[in-house]
Amino acid sequence: MKKTITLNEREVEYELVRKKVKNINLRIRPDCSVGVSVNSAVSAENIDGFLLSKATVIITALDKYAEIIKYSSPSYSYTTGESFRYLGKELRLKVAEGKKNVTADGVYLYLTLPNTNDTEAKAKLIEKWFDNECRELFPVLIENTHNIFRKYDVKLPKLILRDMATRWGSCQTKRGIITLNKRLIETPRECIEYVIMHEFTHFIQPNHSRKFYDLLAVFMPDWKARKATLEKYMFYAM
Repeated sequence: MKKTITLNEREVEYELVRKKVKNINLRIRPDCSVGVSVNSAVSAENIDGFLLSKATVIITALDKYAEIIKYSSPSYSYTTGESFRYLGKELRLKVAEGKKNVTADGVYLYLTLPNTNDTEAKAKLIEKWFDNECRELFPVLIENTHNIFRKYDVKLPKLILRDMATRWGSCQTKRGIITLNKRLIETPRECIEYVIMHEFTHFIQPNHSRKFYDLLAVFMPDWKARKATLEKYMFYAM
């Protein structure tokens, strides 16, 4: 059942489901939909009261997810004028006929190939260029961060690059592996450094305990600001 309520002077639509649950359950999803589940004994007044008490939480979450959707990956036709994110900046694509090649100068992304109408070929060339950029930059940042962890007897981990839907990175502490999402190349360098530092910290504190975050703050005092910037680029869990 679709319902609406005014929260902080904003009309919010939510889906109300009545089922066998003990509490009023609230779900705010990454697509900006809101769900509420309650049992049949809970009155409409109590539901409204609960949502009003959570107004700031709901509006903040909806704004956050709206920003993430704004920055989500667009669909490309790989034609001149399209923009591609690279290290937090927008590169404007220029397509021309020529030998297969992709270069960038910080403002433009230049793509040349024999058949400029071959969308599949253009996509593969652009993807290959971004993959190469990951392979060049990420190992350097891994090495830089490892220098901090040498005194903790942390060995240089093996780096794996992968396309991941919901994570920026992961760490297999026992196997000495750090996996990074290739889409990190779209984000500012300081965000990539944050993810790498986060994963390295797991070699000392494997979980997300208070000790973990205290240690992360020692290694990177501004990690919260970097994380906030990162969250604009894609919904993720880490």
